Amino acid sequence: MTTPHRPAGIHLLADLHGIAPDLLTDAGRIDALLREAALAAGARILHSHFHTFGPGMGVTGVLLLAESHISIHTWPEVGFAAADIFMCGAARPALALDLIEASLQPQSRSVRTVERGQL
Repeated sequence: MTTPHRPAGIHLLADLHGIAPDLLTDAGRIDALLREAALAAGARILHSHFHTFGPGMGVTGVLLLAESHISIHTWPEVGFAAADIFMCGAARPALALDLIEASLQPQSRSVRTVERGQL
């Protein structure tokens, strides 16, 4: 009898379009959003680093998690954000993405799900 394999982790790659530009420029607000998303997914936050490229410009940032990471890159000039959510263990990355989408309210989205490794 074979043991069913399960992925080591789930990696969500989300392209979020049609976001109000003012939601994509404040590094502190985006840091808080990703922290809330990580906790909603059941992840444990280890460290974060966010950078803004100047007034009215985009933000890039990463939340390092015990379960892996959440990163985001924003382009307010075109209303676009790219989010990368990779979690292993019991964490639920889809819950993190749901919260991010509820806050940023994109007009459209494209999400790719990648199963990473096998246990």
